Amino acid sequence: MSTKVITGKVRFSYVNVWEPKSVNGSDPKYSVSLIIPKGDAKTLEKIKKAIDAAKKEGSPKFGGKAPANLKIPLRDGDSDRPDDEAYADSYFINANSFIKPGIVDKDVQPILNQSEFYSGCFGRASIVFFAYNVNGNKGIAA
Repeated sequence: MSTKVITGKVRFSYVNVWEPKSVNGSDPKYSVSLIIPKGDAKTLEKIKKAIDAAKKEGSPKFGGKAPANLKIPLRDGDSDRPDDEAYADSYFINANSFIKPGIVDKDVQPILNQSEFYSGCFGRASIVFFAYNVNGNKGIAA
């Protein structure tokens, strides 16, 4: 089972893919919020399977068994962001990385101009889920 997912059409929000950003003094990272329509059952199923695979692969980080209160990256926009219309009737994942992401167009050609990819754009994303256990915080991230 793979921990990598290529999504269906999602909306990109809080796009920080051109320069890494530091949040609250942390090390700078590239990041993006992927807004996934609740009607995209195929993508959501792939994400849930990838999260399960990451739990299994990461079980040593959890002492052999994932805790019941394990944090997962798939969140409900209706309950977690009720005042943001962009997240209505959607799930979302906040993905981040220390490594600069590759950004390509529909012909898989690199996008180098920031005016061609920004918050609000639609597209597909390739994301990898992984387990973490940092300072007692345990979960799955993307």
